Amino acid sequence: MSWFLKSLKQYADFRGRARRQEYWMFSLFSIIFGLALYFVILISLIIDSMGLGILGFLLFGIYYLAIFVPSLAVTVRRLHDTGRSGWWYFISFVPLAGGIILLVFCCLDSENGNNQWGSNPKNSDSAIEAI
Repeated sequence: MSWFLKSLKQYADFRGRARRQEYWMFSLFSIIFGLALYFVILISLIIDSMGLGILGFLLFGIYYLAIFVPSLAVTVRRLHDTGRSGWWYFISFVPLAGGIILLVFCCLDSENGNNQWGSNPKNSDSAIEAI
């Protein structure tokens, strides 16, 4: 959870590098929170509650709008960590292959040493500080 909060604190910080752990923990908690909101929608359909359904859709939409910029920022920082420019994010718009290529880039290990986006975060912070 602390990795998720760290990424939220760096809301629109497209500079620097993000470790694999930071990226994947952010993705995991984003999906968990999104699924929880989705279950509110499903429950509203099961119990046939229009008010709960509208609330669920509203919360679901607001959550994903709020999480869009932080997820973009952590993906760009992850690409920086692998030695690629953040512009590589746009490869995800290529049908079928683009998303797979971006996934592979995000799974790759960090570039050793320093690169043009900073020092290797594996070397500088082995454990995340308490938030």
